[in-house]
Amino acid sequence: MTSGGWLRAGLRGLAMVLVILLGVVISVGLRLIERPIYGLHRPWTPYVTQWVSWTVFRVLGMGHEVQGTPMRAPGAVVANHASWLDIFALNARKRVYFVSKSEVAGWPGIGHLARLVGTVFITRDPKEARAQTEVFESRLLAGHKLLFFPEGSSTDGMRVLAFKSTLFQAFFSQKLEHAIHVQPVSVIYEAPKGQDPRFYGWWGDMDFGTHLVRVLAVRHQGRVRVVYHAPARVDAFADRKALAAWAEAQVRAGMPEARRGR
Repeated sequence: MTSGGWLRAGLRGLAMVLVILLGVVISVGLRLIERPIYGLHRPWTPYVTQWVSWTVFRVLGMGHEVQGTPMRAPGAVVANHASWLDIFALNARKRVYFVSKSEVAGWPGIGHLARLVGTVFITRDPKEARAQTEVFESRLLAGHKLLFFPEGSSTDGMRVLAFKSTLFQAFFSQKLEHAIHVQPVSVIYEAPKGQDPRFYGWWGDMDFGTHLVRVLAVRHQGRVRVVYHAPARVDAFADRKALAAWAEAQVRAGMPEARRGR
């Protein structure tokens, strides 16, 4: 990497850290008021998360384009997963709460941030299915938009994997089936000119630090396009597998033709 690349990485990295820290300080202060008054409802802090995410793209100099309309109805959002940037891309224009594996809660720094912004942590133990459904019910009925990645892992951004239907089962509970919608979202990255098309993809055993520095250091950034598809009511589908298959088809259709395969 050139000296200019290291300088860009340092300056952008510092700016990102300052923006995130400012967001943390503001969010902590607001939560001291929100929690005792509103309980599960978060009337203010999601706007802070949204501002931080939008500002990160300004710091990077990376384009962020939205197509379609984020739903206003209560429910969940599902998307393909290609990069750690997905978190910022999906929060920048829509107030959502991510569903994440329980191990993330214990990660230094990241776990605290995830809890602060209202992340829902789940375990893969079938014995916890009922408890997880109750958590989903309380959050969704409180008006929260929950977001998860049904592929189960991130990819290089050049394809969409088959959607796992497990988490969709919670939406068919008696309290939720007739009350919520699901909105599929396609997240499409366009690499900087002259770079590998998979430039923003972070998958497999790739080192986070190395990938972060590479993204921070590039002179001219690419862009991300977030495509919101029309939502559908859960009770329009016979079961979780039918709902997962429909959501997968929508996300796949929103990708460039060359990226629709498995």
